[in-house]
Amino acid sequence: QVQLVESGGGLVQPGGSLRLSCAASGSIFNPIMGWYRQAPGKQRELVAIVISSGITNYADSVKGRFTISRDIAKNTVNLQMNSLKPEDTAVYYCYSNLRSKDYWGQGTQVTVSS
Repeated sequence: QVQLVESGGGLVQPGGSLRLSCAASGSIFNPIMGWYRQAPGKQRELVAIVISSGITNYADSVKGRFTISRDIAKNTVNLQMNSLKPEDTAVYYCYSNLRSKDYWGQGTQVTVSS
């Protein structure tokens, strides 16, 4: 199975930035990769996703602040998060779909607080 490992989470002040990274193993190329997040008491929601063609999609709440990118050669996906707000606090999960199967990372905590 595909393994997804996230890194880059942590504590940041409002207005600050973090960069999340997700490395995939067990596959040569994952055609669909992205990020979801889940805050306490909330449903897991899509943050951003990128498909093999390069097309991206973002949640309205993060448009203009977050940027998703991928490195095909390394089979990784990154999420640059700028102008972070307290409401961005959540566990962020790397996501991928390969051969109609969903794969999830273990999650990395992002906390935005002063």
